[in-house]
Amino acid sequence: MTSLFDTAFPLIQAPMAGVQDWRLAAAVCEAGGLGSVPAGMLNAQGLEEQLTQLSAATSKPWNVNFFCHTSPAPDPEGEQRWVDALQPFYDEFAADTSAIANGPSRQPFDEDSAAVLERFRPAVVSFHYGLPDPALLARVKATGARVLSSATTVEEAIWLAENGTDGVIAQGLEAGGHRGHFLSDDLSLQQGTLSLLPQIADAISLPVIAAGGIATPAGVRAARALGASAVQVGTAYLLCPEATTKSVHRQWLQSDRARHTALTTVFSGRPARGMMNRLMDTLGPLPEAAPAFPLAGNAIGPLRAAAEAQGSGDCSPLWAGQFASACRDVSAVEVTRWLAEGWS
Repeated sequence: MTSLFDTAFPLIQAPMAGVQDWRLAAAVCEAGGLGSVPAGMLNAQGLEEQLTQLSAATSKPWNVNFFCHTSPAPDPEGEQRWVDALQPFYDEFAADTSAIANGPSRQPFDEDSAAVLERFRPAVVSFHYGLPDPALLARVKATGARVLSSATTVEEAIWLAENGTDGVIAQGLEAGGHRGHFLSDDLSLQQGTLSLLPQIADAISLPVIAAGGIATPAGVRAARALGASAVQVGTAYLLCPEATTKSVHRQWLQSDRARHTALTTVFSGRPARGMMNRLMDTLGPLPEAAPAFPLAGNAIGPLRAAAEAQGSGDCSPLWAGQFASACRDVSAVEVTRWLAEGWS
């Protein structure tokens, strides 16, 4: 894997939209890992700005990550029902319902993003929720980039191997943030990293990157022993000064609350793992009223801002994996080199 990506260590920093920008990616690259820029919430202009900064900050290889979801049809009635369900919290935190945005907040990979990649030619491009359509994927491959995508089941890994990836990220159930499943929404099919990883490694001949619950050198060693060609780590970087993690999020990560995470659709409409808070507890982690991804996030935005302004994390998507308590408040360089000890 180090020769495939030309990195010193077989370690990928997981792309984490909302808690990082090019600075974290650059620091990981300079430390010998593969830094990643999350593009799921960026338009073409925003993506170009991020990649311009990153390419100026490091000459090492880096990764850009995109979503491949299908944008939902407008659902004004469903979104209003969601606002109604959130109203008690709007009242409590004096949030402004007139500030609720319209339309999807996250866009799937498209021609505009492909054009940006053609100018910057990243070493690696990774995807979440499958792969883009064949024409767009061909444009990515024509840049010379290696292509990765997340699999949460053996069936997804086989599909990815048959449809053009150069490697598969085995995303275990422990992973923070959004689940990458795309062949089925049945959460009962999801497995932990230590059971999913060896099954995928046995099922495909491509390199397999382990992700989910890996936050220490011991976790890296375990993944390697079970057939991983590399590891992808996200949560361990959340307290780094190079991350843009908000103060409320940082406080929770350094408390006992970091031990309790759950999959929830409250904040986006799609299952994602974060620290359990009052909004999740009140509505239930997987409420039926939540609109389709990513429309559920529209009503959350003003509520989150109002609550965080009062020092509360009760209405925020505090994404974190199940080993969030292993987070350390040190530089990204130190975290990367510490994790790399598990591979030596």
